[in-house]
Amino acid sequence: MPKAEIPPFVGELARAVESQLAHVIDAEQTRWVSESPDLSVVFDEIRGLVLGGGKRIRPAFCLLGALAVAGSQTAEVVRAGTALELLHAMALFHDDVIDGSLSRRGRQTTHVRQMSLHRDNTWAGDASRFGDGVAILVGDLAYVLADQLMEPMNARVRGTWSQMRIEVNIGQYLDVLGSARRDFTAATASRIALFKTAKYTVERPLHIGALIADPSVGQPALDVLTRFGVSLGIAFQMRDDVLGVFGEPNVTGKPAGDDLRESKPTALVAAALSEATPAQQEILGRIGSPDLDAVTVDEMRRIIIETGALAETEARINRLVDDAIDELAALSLGGDVRTKFVELAHAVAWRDA
Repeated sequence: MPKAEIPPFVGELARAVESQLAHVIDAEQTRWVSESPDLSVVFDEIRGLVLGGGKRIRPAFCLLGALAVAGSQTAEVVRAGTALELLHAMALFHDDVIDGSLSRRGRQTTHVRQMSLHRDNTWAGDASRFGDGVAILVGDLAYVLADQLMEPMNARVRGTWSQMRIEVNIGQYLDVLGSARRDFTAATASRIALFKTAKYTVERPLHIGALIADPSVGQPALDVLTRFGVSLGIAFQMRDDVLGVFGEPNVTGKPAGDDLRESKPTALVAAALSEATPAQQEILGRIGSPDLDAVTVDEMRRIIIETGALAETEARINRLVDDAIDELAALSLGGDVRTKFVELAHAVAWRDA
């Protein structure tokens, strides 16, 4: 399937969200820099990440949830979209520390940049711990700013927001645990994909948008959005799995083969191991090794292709997208709204970054 572009309707929402992100960060920076100029760096780090790239996928699904029940974009949808981007920033700051990532969106990660700052100034203590600590605290601050934006929302929205925050942390822990255990089973990969990605990226943003537009929306409509969101969200994660092994670094902004070095429990690796010969399994058994070099990564890629795992994963992505789109028949969507759902589904499933 050829790459699908992010649909044009996302651009208008993205501009509104980015404007509000800049406003929130600038206001807090002005407030806190008056206390101490040293505090400028934490807001600079948030600004650099949230305004330095990103496709605004979660705000877009929030908008689609609202359109599914009401048919219009509102200031509250933009506000929720801004909160979703700040929450996602928290996850990225923390992810980069957990994974030891050196780059994000083509630039040094926060913990690496702050570690270098510590070393350049010959400050006391361990530079790595300082860098990690700053990145964690910056992520926590983004988390608080996101929560502040969601405080005025109705009770059902706040309840869904709280559930989503729990789910993403559960998914993150399962991911860390699976990596440490080198648990490459399909069941583990599926569970992580559900909580770390499907619910957090697609299902809950859809629910939040729907509940903003209509606080009394019934459970049957939310259940349809769940079925759409889970199928598409798992497809989204499986595309991440493919990009984490086969993505182009100049497009993804991350080193090639990162998932193999980080021992990520993915559906792609699970499929390869299930079909690999003993000799191939021996090579794949080095996934996550600290001395994994580029030659071995290339060999692992070749095995993933030879076992049929890549083709199987691509086929599963196609089926999941079709399943998600089929669920839309249960909603009373206007033609334009349905088109937006389909366009965004294709864009997230067949993206290249």
